[in-house]
Amino acid sequence: METHHIRLTSSEVGGLWANYIADSMFVCVYKYYLAKVEDEETKKILEHALDVSQQHVQVVTKIFKEEGHAIPLGFTENDVNVDAPRLFSDEFFLFYTKHMTKGALVTYGAILPHTFRKDIREHFMSCISSTMELFNETTDLLLSKGIEVRSPYIPYLQEVDLVEKQHFLAGWMGKQRPLSAAEITHLYSNVQTNHMGTSVITGFAQVANSKEIRDYFRRGIVIAKKQIEVFSKYLHENNLPVPVTWDAEVQDITESPFSDKLMLYQISMMTAAGMGNYGTAISASPRRDIAADYVRLQGEIGLYAEDGLNLQIKHAWMERPPHAADRDELMK
Repeated sequence: METHHIRLTSSEVGGLWANYIADSMFVCVYKYYLAKVEDEETKKILEHALDVSQQHVQVVTKIFKEEGHAIPLGFTENDVNVDAPRLFSDEFFLFYTKHMTKGALVTYGAILPHTFRKDIREHFMSCISSTMELFNETTDLLLSKGIEVRSPYIPYLQEVDLVEKQHFLAGWMGKQRPLSAAEITHLYSNVQTNHMGTSVITGFAQVANSKEIRDYFRRGIVIAKKQIEVFSKYLHENNLPVPVTWDAEVQDITESPFSDKLMLYQISMMTAAGMGNYGTAISASPRRDIAADYVRLQGEIGLYAEDGLNLQIKHAWMERPPHAADRDELMK
């Protein structure tokens, strides 16, 4: 039992810092969504999402103040214009929330094992719990409205069967084995994620103020659509359905509800999540051709992500994260 004050570790500081930045952005996003939503059931989901993000920001702010750690700038009311016209539909608000909660659960799950202080562990366990609740509510509403897209059905196994040939790992020449359930899961999910990314970045490309940022977003659209084609090909070859696009959920407006800084950060965050998704998919895809495509595409979006970070640095929008002391500089 802790009987004296223990400093935050590097992993705890880093996790809290990233938590603050992301949720301060979501506060802005959901304030705008709530100003535009019409459906009452969807409104309740968005109110819950806003409340969760605000609570996370408040908790991290309190911890940092007690520790004497600088509060990040993050995102503020200067990064959102709730009076701007509607950019996305109510249905999109739900799809967006579903995908953001999926990403948040992965992030919190990765942070929690590296926390040690009881209050920090409790915070991230609370983050997981509140995000799971929001995920379930959003999924239930999508299903009840008949707009949730389920992954493909496959036959149940009737008996246990062991792999006897190395052809199970092949994938470059000749007839390939059918996709495994895990491979289908990741291919289908990554098509969905890229469709979501395409919709978000299409809307952002319409409203961004900077031509440089608009050009960057347009390049992202091309990359996402190409990667959708690659993943869809595997599903088509196995006579499996491919998720549909949500581009129609983007309205034809040009007045931006968000700052270029916020939109660029949102895309950078989604790109980083995509790279993580591909890494997980590689480990679950024994077929060599599929794994090779993931590696190749991961490198492509890695270069895109780097260019996004360079844009953030160029425009002085990127806060330096917590870091180790520069001993060489201190010794000068």
